[in-house]
Amino acid sequence: MTRLILIRHGITEWNKEKRYCGHKDVGLSNEGRSQVKLLSVRLNTAIIDKVYCSNRKRAMQTARMLFKRTRIIPRQGLREISFGVLEGLRHEEIMEKRISVYEKWLKDPFTNNIPRAEPMNGFKKRVESALSNIVRLNPGKTIAAVCHGGVIGIFVNGIAKNRNFWRCVPSSASVTIVEYENGKPILRKFNDIAHLKVNN
Repeated sequence: MTRLILIRHGITEWNKEKRYCGHKDVGLSNEGRSQVKLLSVRLNTAIIDKVYCSNRKRAMQTARMLFKRTRIIPRQGLREISFGVLEGLRHEEIMEKRISVYEKWLKDPFTNNIPRAEPMNGFKKRVESALSNIVRLNPGKTIAAVCHGGVIGIFVNGIAKNRNFWRCVPSSASVTIVEYENGKPILRKFNDIAHLKVNN
């Protein structure tokens, strides 16, 4: 059985400010580093054969903190979706400048595109291709992929066959586990953040 552990990077200042990061290369905030430290304690006993990662700074920082003794393999295919004209904007700025486009996109991101953004269906194909290739290269192994909320969300969305994409986007520093039985992906765990609640 092949096991794929999907890890969303720790929180960034842009996440906290409700800015759309997308392809922008934003690093972890202090809170994000604290989240990743808590996650590293949880993963300390896990046996992971390979670690793949988005090549964006926030994901690479997360991966290096979690897997200090393991080679990190960057994959451009694991990048977050490009948000086009919305990149770098806060929610309130979008509501002032791009409200019509934004509301249509929120209602159905698969049929309503943002100007200069990566179309959702193209994003889905890119992510599924990247993760399927990783799984194919590592049969019977446990693999970690450190990436982004949208990446994990679109992949889980495809497994669940649910067009409500927003319900599939996990929290920062969360763990989602997909296992493959006879080549079929089965969602075993989604958006697990129990490790972040230890001090609450």
